[in-house]
Amino acid sequence: MKLIDTVPDFQKYCPHSVKSLREYHKMYPEIFSHYFAHHCQDTDERLSQVIEKYEDYVSIIQLVHERIPPIIEETVEKYAHIYGVEFPIDVNLIVGGFGSNAYTYRQIIPNITFTMERLSPEHGQLQSIVAHEFGHAAHNIITDKAGTDWSKMPWTSPLLWMNQEGAATHFSRQIASGLEPSLYFMSHDTGNGWLAFATANKEEIKQAFVKDYETNDTSELFHEWFSIRGGQKYGYTGLAYFLGDLFFQDQIEKIGEQGAIVAWGEPDFLEEVEVWLYKNE
Repeated sequence: MKLIDTVPDFQKYCPHSVKSLREYHKMYPEIFSHYFAHHCQDTDERLSQVIEKYEDYVSIIQLVHERIPPIIEETVEKYAHIYGVEFPIDVNLIVGGFGSNAYTYRQIIPNITFTMERLSPEHGQLQSIVAHEFGHAAHNIITDKAGTDWSKMPWTSPLLWMNQEGAATHFSRQIASGLEPSLYFMSHDTGNGWLAFATANKEEIKQAFVKDYETNDTSELFHEWFSIRGGQKYGYTGLAYFLGDLFFQDQIEKIGEQGAIVAWGEPDFLEEVEVWLYKNE
């Protein structure tokens, strides 16, 4: 694992002007080209707005930047101990434009980026999100070692995305054990209320997801069910993470943890997810 810490350069150049902010971005072209292509608008108007917001987030950025490296180190050690996984990847610490808080790239063995301004400095939340993102990487690494034919992976299917989030949630529970149950989901600002709602309404949520899966295009479904900016249907974002966790735990009960981790590489995997979705409890 290689830690690429861009934050000192942000602190050196910014936040002063759009020009100086762009100079910071130019120092790490690969990181920020991906960030602006997939996670944040790259316009002068947007950058002017975030420069104003940075002033209120100086202490948060500093605290997250101080606290996250040892959590990353501890997380990597636990993955090695529990799952025998090593991470031949780049882990990027950046200050972004208040877009995504953390994400993996779309490589088979993905790099990971954490954005300081969008993370909570609270220790448990940092533990959870770091374990979650490394969980995505571990999911791919373990699956790759199993000899999966990645060329046949249905990457654009929301059912695959749901399983990926369920797997990462499971990994985070194993790696960052002992946290409040709500922290293992990506619902940072809604906490226990989010989990209580999801648990009490899981069948209705599943049926609503099925309806959107049948009728909506993938971009609309992603925005409503996966994005931190969605959640218009129930007022809660990221409910696909909850469904993914339910499905993944069901898989573990049926075929064991190792089987559940690599199952998404099987030819009939999407049919298995559909069977689970359409089954009434």
